[in-house]
Amino acid sequence: MSIRDTHRLLPGADGTAHHLYVDRFGPSGTGRKVYVQAGLHADEVPGMLVAAWLKTRLRALEEAGSLRAECVVLSVANPIGLGQAVLGYPLGRFDLASGRNFNRGFPMLAAQIGDAIEGRLNGDAIEGRLNGDALHNRAVVREAWRELLDKAAPRHPVDDLQRTLMQLSIDADIVLDLHCSREAAMHIYTGEAIWNEAEPLARYLGARASLLAFDSGGQSFDEAHSLTWWQLQERFRGRYPIPNGCVSVTVEHRGQRDVSDELARQDAEAIISYLTYAGMIDAAVEPLPPLPHPATPLAGSEQFYAPATGVLLHRVEEGAHVQAGDEMFVVVDPVEGTRTAVHSSTSGVFYMRRDVRYVRAGDPLGRVTGEKTLRSGYLLGA
Repeated sequence: MSIRDTHRLLPGADGTAHHLYVDRFGPSGTGRKVYVQAGLHADEVPGMLVAAWLKTRLRALEEAGSLRAECVVLSVANPIGLGQAVLGYPLGRFDLASGRNFNRGFPMLAAQIGDAIEGRLNGDAIEGRLNGDALHNRAVVREAWRELLDKAAPRHPVDDLQRTLMQLSIDADIVLDLHCSREAAMHIYTGEAIWNEAEPLARYLGARASLLAFDSGGQSFDEAHSLTWWQLQERFRGRYPIPNGCVSVTVEHRGQRDVSDELARQDAEAIISYLTYAGMIDAAVEPLPPLPHPATPLAGSEQFYAPATGVLLHRVEEGAHVQAGDEMFVVVDPVEGTRTAVHSSTSGVFYMRRDVRYVRAGDPLGRVTGEKTLRSGYLLGA
């Protein structure tokens, strides 16, 4: 039967405490594990409702004896952010005490893991060194990774939150981080090296955009997994086989206001279909739907910015396919009445847009997918 664990986080002040509630379903001794979390950006509610529906489905599958893997679900992955509000407005993306984005700056430990495996840390090699067996090497990497996380001494509640989430997920074969954007169509972010394994999820979800990168520059939760495995593959290439380790995906469940039982149940069923396809659930595999739009590099997305200050008018609905030259936005100066248009330079899917309707010059407005690399370095938003 399902089990609930409670993890107490480092308090931010005397008399305060935050807890993570971790629900576990299915057998724990199979060597296979699924990890799903929602609400890391705590003002992004759709994923939390999806996780609630997902737990209902997993509980029923567990009772039917259909789970082949341990399934771990955190429907609220950020109680710190969930408790933040200013004048009644929830602010769960950034920690108000430090200004940190809760989904940036996760510990990237590939170098330390590699050094530990090769016996370069304190002269101690981890027992069971790498060999020609990729599955054996995966276990060695996970052991080294866990030891490094266990030894870390968090100095701030956000550090403790991030470390705990990594401790709960580093041994998972599938890692799903459920988010949403301001106003958006369904889309996902994942590692370029694991796209073949993540692509069926994009199909089941009906993702209008699938954005790929090896390193987006933000040290987000999903890349703390995928980028670490890829960096270890590069380090040991030609010497030892290192598998992908896990399929880690950030799922953007449309926009912040897209909260309904109908959508959440639909998305939870899509995740169940993907887990069944991946062999984690003993059930008939649903046929793969068509992919709504081919995957594109995250570095190819065109980012639009407000050319002036004023009232923002949207000319294109999220999820629409646009052509280069299409008018995307108009900014109206409410004093002078002047209008400034913004046009797309790229043909692709308009997958996300700003939710406010009054902008300042330089504010980000939205993004369109693109096949050609336009940007480098830090590829994510704030």
